[in-house]
Amino acid sequence: MALGHMAKVAVIMIALSPVCAFGETDMTTTVITITGPARIIDGDTLEILGEVHRLHGIDAPERAQTCQTHDGGMWLCGRRASQALRDHVAGRDVTCYGANPGKSLGRYGRHISKCYVHDQDVGAWMVSQGWALAYRRYADDYVHREVFAKGGRRGLWSGGFIPPWIWRRTKSRKSR
Repeated sequence: MALGHMAKVAVIMIALSPVCAFGETDMTTTVITITGPARIIDGDTLEILGEVHRLHGIDAPERAQTCQTHDGGMWLCGRRASQALRDHVAGRDVTCYGANPGKSLGRYGRHISKCYVHDQDVGAWMVSQGWALAYRRYADDYVHREVFAKGGRRGLWSGGFIPPWIWRRTKSRKSR
Protein backbone atom coordinates (compact mmCIF):
# COMPACT_ATOMS: atom_id res chain seq x y z
CA MET A 1 0.00 0.00 0.00
CA ALA A 2 1.46 3.41 -0.92
CA LEU A 3 2.48 5.68 1.93
CA GLY A 4 0.12 8.42 0.71
CA HIS A 5 -2.88 6.09 0.92
CA MET A 6 -1.77 4.76 4.32
CA ALA A 7 -1.36 8.32 5.56
CA LYS A 8 -4.91 9.19 4.51
CA VAL A 9 -6.22 6.16 6.35
CA ALA A 10 -4.05 6.64 9.44
CA VAL A 11 -4.23 10.39 9.95
CA ILE A 12 -7.95 10.80 10.29
CA MET A 13 -8.50 9.60 13.83
CA ILE A 14 -11.79 10.03 15.59
CA ALA A 15 -11.65 9.52 19.33
CA LEU A 16 -13.77 10.36 22.33
CA SER A 17 -11.89 12.74 24.55
CA PRO A 18 -12.67 14.20 27.98
CA VAL A 19 -11.07 17.48 26.94
CA CYS A 20 -11.79 19.14 23.62
CA ALA A 21 -8.93 20.85 21.74
CA PHE A 22 -10.34 24.19 22.89
CA GLY A 23 -10.28 23.39 26.60
CA GLU A 24 -13.97 22.61 26.98
CA THR A 25 -14.71 19.63 29.21
CA ASP A 26 -17.35 17.33 27.76
CA MET A 27 -17.18 13.56 27.98
CA THR A 28 -19.01 13.27 24.65
CA THR A 29 -16.86 15.68 22.65
CA THR A 30 -15.44 14.07 19.54
CA VAL A 31 -12.05 15.44 18.55
CA ILE A 32 -11.01 15.12 14.92
CA THR A 33 -7.27 14.91 14.32
CA ILE A 34 -5.82 15.16 10.84
CA THR A 35 -2.18 15.41 9.83
CA GLY A 36 -0.67 15.98 6.43
CA PRO A 37 0.71 18.52 4.00
CA ALA A 38 -1.38 21.68 3.85
CA ARG A 39 -2.58 23.67 0.88
CA ILE A 40 -3.02 27.30 1.93
CA ILE A 41 -6.30 28.87 0.86
CA ASP A 42 -5.77 32.22 2.58
CA GLY A 43 -4.20 33.63 5.74
CA ASP A 44 -6.53 31.81 8.11
CA THR A 45 -7.71 28.81 6.08
CA LEU A 46 -5.93 25.68 4.91
CA GLU A 47 -6.79 22.31 3.41
CA ILE A 48 -5.38 18.97 4.53
CA LEU A 49 -6.27 15.78 2.66
CA GLY A 50 -9.36 17.41 1.16
CA GLU A 51 -10.69 18.85 4.44
CA VAL A 52 -10.85 22.64 4.79
CA HIS A 53 -9.85 24.06 8.19
CA ARG A 54 -10.47 27.64 9.36
CA LEU A 55 -7.95 28.53 12.07
CA HIS A 56 -9.71 28.97 15.40
CA GLY A 57 -9.54 32.37 17.06
CA ILE A 58 -7.87 34.39 14.30
CA ASP A 59 -8.93 36.50 11.34
CA ALA A 60 -6.49 37.34 8.55
CA PRO A 61 -7.06 39.85 5.76
CA GLU A 62 -8.87 38.54 2.70
CA ARG A 63 -6.71 37.76 -0.35
CA ALA A 64 -8.03 40.82 -2.22
CA GLN A 65 -7.62 43.14 0.78
CA THR A 66 -5.11 45.97 0.65
CA CYS A 67 -3.51 47.84 3.53
CA GLN A 68 -1.69 51.11 3.88
CA THR A 69 2.07 51.43 4.34
CA HIS A 70 3.49 53.75 6.99
CA ASP A 71 4.10 56.37 4.27
CA GLY A 72 0.59 56.18 2.76
CA GLY A 73 1.15 53.71 -0.08
CA MET A 74 -0.96 50.60 -0.58
CA TRP A 75 0.13 46.97 -0.45
CA LEU A 76 -1.54 43.57 -0.91
CA CYS A 77 -1.69 42.59 2.75
CA GLY A 78 -4.16 39.75 2.17
CA ARG A 79 -1.83 38.07 -0.30
CA ARG A 80 1.12 38.70 1.99
CA ALA A 81 -0.70 37.10 4.96
CA SER A 82 -1.48 34.05 2.80
CA GLN A 83 2.16 33.86 1.73
CA ALA A 84 3.36 34.12 5.35
CA LEU A 85 1.22 31.11 6.28
CA ARG A 86 2.39 29.22 3.17
CA ASP A 87 6.05 29.93 4.02
CA HIS A 88 5.55 28.95 7.67
CA VAL A 89 4.12 25.49 6.90
CA ALA A 90 6.10 24.81 3.69
CA GLY A 91 7.34 21.26 3.44
CA ARG A 92 6.09 20.28 6.89
CA ASP A 93 3.08 18.31 7.99
CA VAL A 94 0.34 20.24 9.76
CA THR A 95 -1.82 18.66 12.45
CA CYS A 96 -5.29 20.09 13.06
CA TYR A 97 -7.60 19.35 15.96
CA GLY A 98 -11.23 20.27 15.77
CA ALA A 99 -14.52 19.27 17.30
CA ASN A 100 -16.99 16.88 15.66
CA PRO A 101 -17.80 18.08 12.09
CA GLY A 102 -21.50 18.34 12.89
CA LYS A 103 -20.73 20.82 15.63
CA SER A 104 -17.50 22.48 14.54
CA LEU A 105 -18.31 23.58 11.01
CA GLY A 106 -18.38 27.31 10.49
CA ARG A 107 -21.03 28.98 8.39
CA TYR A 108 -19.03 28.33 5.21
CA GLY A 109 -18.76 24.59 5.86
CA ARG A 110 -15.17 24.62 7.09
CA HIS A 111 -13.86 22.86 10.19
CA ILE A 112 -12.94 25.30 12.96
CA SER A 113 -9.59 23.96 14.12
CA LYS A 114 -6.42 24.62 16.04
CA CYS A 115 -3.53 23.59 13.83
CA TYR A 116 0.10 22.90 14.70
CA VAL A 117 3.45 22.54 12.96
CA HIS A 118 5.96 20.73 15.19
CA ASP A 119 3.88 21.53 18.30
CA GLN A 120 3.73 25.26 17.41
CA ASP A 121 0.21 26.72 17.22
CA VAL A 122 -0.12 28.11 13.69
CA GLY A 123 -2.82 30.63 14.68
CA ALA A 124 -0.65 31.94 17.52
CA TRP A 125 2.25 32.31 15.11
CA MET A 126 0.14 34.21 12.54
CA VAL A 127 -1.09 36.67 15.18
CA SER A 128 2.37 37.06 16.79
CA GLN A 129 3.86 37.90 13.41
CA GLY A 130 1.12 40.44 12.75
CA TRP A 131 -0.41 38.60 9.75
CA ALA A 132 -3.73 37.96 11.51
CA LEU A 133 -5.77 39.50 14.31
CA ALA A 134 -7.21 37.86 17.39
CA TYR A 135 -10.83 37.17 16.43
CA ARG A 136 -12.37 38.32 19.71
CA ARG A 137 -15.90 37.69 18.46
CA TYR A 138 -15.22 33.96 18.80
CA ALA A 139 -12.24 33.58 21.18
CA ASP A 140 -9.71 35.53 23.19
CA ASP A 141 -6.91 32.94 22.91
CA TYR A 142 -4.54 35.22 21.00
CA VAL A 143 -5.24 38.72 22.33
CA HIS A 144 -1.89 38.87 24.17
CA ARG A 145 -0.09 37.87 20.97
CA GLU A 146 -1.87 40.63 19.06
CA VAL A 147 -0.70 43.17 21.66
CA PHE A 148 2.85 41.88 21.13
CA ALA A 149 2.60 42.21 17.32
CA LYS A 150 1.05 45.67 17.53
CA GLY A 151 3.75 46.87 19.92
CA GLY A 152 6.45 45.59 17.56
CA ARG A 153 4.71 47.04 14.47
CA ARG A 154 4.84 43.59 12.87
CA GLY A 155 3.02 42.61 9.68
CA LEU A 156 -0.29 44.47 9.33
CA TRP A 157 0.64 46.69 12.26
CA SER A 158 3.49 48.27 10.25
CA GLY A 159 0.93 50.62 8.68
CA GLY A 160 -2.82 51.15 8.49
CA PHE A 161 -5.48 48.52 7.83
CA ILE A 162 -9.16 47.79 8.16
CA PRO A 163 -9.84 44.74 10.36
CA PRO A 164 -10.86 41.85 8.08
CA TRP A 165 -14.34 41.45 9.61
CA ILE A 166 -15.11 45.11 8.87
CA TRP A 167 -13.54 44.93 5.40
CA ARG A 168 -15.76 41.93 4.51
CA ARG A 169 -18.86 43.70 5.80
CA THR A 170 -18.19 46.82 3.71
CA LYS A 171 -17.48 44.72 0.60
CA SER A 172 -20.72 42.75 0.99
CA ARG A 173 -22.76 45.97 1.36
CA LYS A 174 -21.22 47.40 -1.81
CA SER A 175 -22.09 44.26 -3.78
CA ARG A 176 -25.82 44.44 -2.88
